[in-house]
Amino acid sequence: MAKTLTIADLKLRAQRRVPKMFFDYADSGAWTESTYRANEDDFSKIKLRQRVLVDMTDRSLATEMIGEKVSMPVALSPTGLTGMQHADGEMLAAKAAEEFGVPFTLSTMSICSIEDVASVTSRPFWFQLYVMKDRDFVNNLIDRAKAAGCSALVLTLDLQILGQRHKDLRNGLSAPPKFTPKHIWQMATRPQWCLDMLRTKRRSFGNIVGHAKNVSDLSSLSSWTAEQFDPRLSWKDVEWIKERWGGKLILKGILDEEDAIAAANTGADAIIVSNHGGRQLDGALSSIAILPKIVDAVGDKIEVHMDGGIRSGQDVLKAIAIGAKGTYIGRPFLYGLGADGKNGVTTALEIIRKEMDITMALCGKRLLTDVDRSILVQ
Repeated sequence: MAKTLTIADLKLRAQRRVPKMFFDYADSGAWTESTYRANEDDFSKIKLRQRVLVDMTDRSLATEMIGEKVSMPVALSPTGLTGMQHADGEMLAAKAAEEFGVPFTLSTMSICSIEDVASVTSRPFWFQLYVMKDRDFVNNLIDRAKAAGCSALVLTLDLQILGQRHKDLRNGLSAPPKFTPKHIWQMATRPQWCLDMLRTKRRSFGNIVGHAKNVSDLSSLSSWTAEQFDPRLSWKDVEWIKERWGGKLILKGILDEEDAIAAANTGADAIIVSNHGGRQLDGALSSIAILPKIVDAVGDKIEVHMDGGIRSGQDVLKAIAIGAKGTYIGRPFLYGLGADGKNGVTTALEIIRKEMDITMALCGKRLLTDVDRSILVQ
């Protein structure tokens, strides 16, 4: 990984190592993918102010997210099927995040279970919850996260109905993969991935199979989510989830000022400005484009985080300057994981840290906690 200098380098390495159906799952959006592209492109429209002859010694990116100390304001996003980018992927990513001093968020739709991740970490991780029609299963998930010592619950609000992702439908995505000629060929051309997967028992949805009623196998993510994700989810549900959980609560999927105000009124600890990586409502605004308005609307009432489109440390710094107290990376760490397992995740975090540190210095700031809109060209 010595010549890997950017997140784009990791992406190319992952594409060569991960079977197409799983790489495409990580690297795709809904419908025309216009929001997916805007998430990245809109960061380039924000320009930085270069400052000179300021003291750049003793710099620090350390800060806090929901009261937890972090080495930099970056958490690993909850991503489904992470364990299909690399065998035991969630466990490896969680270990890399812990060593780096940043939060790891486990998805409900992970391959490794809550208990698997807890078994290889000592720092409390965060758990992301999808609300299912089967409320007993939802309550059980919350209780399992509490038992595992998770320090925050991330409630996703923007996936009551699954957005249409053309690449996944064309690829016939499933976990474990189907053994059709197309899928066999995709795996046969990725021998190292196959060898790693043969060495693990974790090849399906660990939080669901064996836990949800009458679910002993889950070959189709789309059909199960269509049956189980609850389209009736409303603001009233946040109250009972918050009460059942009893700990720090983060609401993910806010992309509108009115929704941000409603979220702040729930008493949650933070919101994540997010459009699900451009995987839900195609044609929606990018996360970074709406972030200033949401920060201005609720930034003094609730902690504001953001995800979507971050591909560099500069992107993180721009979001922090606008007013986010934390950011999340999904695809960057997945590219790293697919490229080189745990070491690849660490490489992704190191790339972002270095880019953020150098950029902050050249903008005339020594401490991340001093970064604000003054470093941006207004």
